[in-house]
Amino acid sequence: MSSADSSQAVFPKEFIWGAATSSYQIEGAWNEDGKGESIWDRFCHTPGRIANGDTGDVACDHYHRWREDVALMRELGLRAYRFSISWPRLLPEGRGRVNQPGLDFYNRLVDALLDAGITPFATLYHWDLPQALQDKGGWPARATAEAFAEYADLASRSLGDRVKHWMPLNEPWVSAFIGYLEGRHAPGHTSLDEALAAAHHLLLGHGWAVPVIRHNAPSAQVGIALNLTTVVPASPSQADAEAARVRDGLINRWFLDPLAGRGYPQDMVRHFGRPMPFVQSGDLEAIAAPLNFLGVNYYARTIARSDAVPESENDPPTVLPNAERTAVGWEVCPEELYELLMRLHRDYAFRALLITENGAAYDDQVGPDGRVDDPRRISYLKRHLQAAARALAEGVPLRGYFVWSLLDNFEWALGYGPRFGIIYVDYATQRRIPKSSAYWYRRVMESNRVVD
Repeated sequence: MSSADSSQAVFPKEFIWGAATSSYQIEGAWNEDGKGESIWDRFCHTPGRIANGDTGDVACDHYHRWREDVALMRELGLRAYRFSISWPRLLPEGRGRVNQPGLDFYNRLVDALLDAGITPFATLYHWDLPQALQDKGGWPARATAEAFAEYADLASRSLGDRVKHWMPLNEPWVSAFIGYLEGRHAPGHTSLDEALAAAHHLLLGHGWAVPVIRHNAPSAQVGIALNLTTVVPASPSQADAEAARVRDGLINRWFLDPLAGRGYPQDMVRHFGRPMPFVQSGDLEAIAAPLNFLGVNYYARTIARSDAVPESENDPPTVLPNAERTAVGWEVCPEELYELLMRLHRDYAFRALLITENGAAYDDQVGPDGRVDDPRRISYLKRHLQAAARALAEGVPLRGYFVWSLLDNFEWALGYGPRFGIIYVDYATQRRIPKSSAYWYRRVMESNRVVD
């Protein structure tokens, strides 16, 4: 099926169509009703960390406007909604004392979703670690993984009678390497040793959470959402091939391999060249707890260019970035979603795959008629869904698709500049306006096929 052919881009009747958000990006109410401080609260309130000095203090005010947002989901025909739970809203100190108003909020949200005929998909950790736990070492400390298992127990005991789809973690690569090595995300550290320990304890916390969730919700489906990419060497040179191997190892294999029961890839262990005393007996077995599905967050490919040799000694690039970019400068590469799904099925054979995030930021504006037309987003989504349908037709066990995002929201270090939502949010008034992409997506969901 060519990328231009929509006629065969058909999905099965039971295909899960949804949209995704995360707690810190939309909820606001950062210090209301007993919620504890998160590392993102602290990071955003540190001058110079976030574009324009933006914070998630109010965000989309979803904590107060959740009824309106659920009504919009129902109007658009969503079959599923992927949201994350704020750990410090439930456990202000990270463990121990339970904040009942926070628990009540998620109970009300879940009930409203079910009443609207929308299946809830809960993510336990979308980066907002309780600051109290960061003060005790954060993810580089093993105790944080222990605390995470306790949090998973509380959340799944409280909601597991109604929530049947769980993801303990979202994008642990970002939490570990962007938060503890690159410093662009909370908590803003720059240590490889911390990043490696954080990555391990994130995976360990996930592995410990899986059986806890299954005990509390025996019929639950449990997975994980990873940010994954295809990695393409910039040229045929050996140097670029090596750069691609390392990049694939860092972003993809460092998390996929242990989840699949293979342990950490030894070529990357040698590449990092660091002792890993935090890996204790039984850890890798815990991390490899069987999953019902793998969540795939895909946005763009990665072109790997070596920095180990001077440009003058490397081959000229033969793989050049696409001219088509989103508002945050990411390449638009829908064909690579097909390649990624095929690779995951071939090399890892997870029981099922879900596309848990896919979307694009554009400079959306309200027109004179009050509408928000976003034809570039429709084109982006259409071509990625065509790629997904192609992989499905070739045997990939793809079970669902969640667009990122339901709402324009706080986009981490970029603040409120980028707009990823299919619903426009006027942050000054909190008015919601479904974009043309939202109505297009409704037609896709109604027909289970890509439409023009």
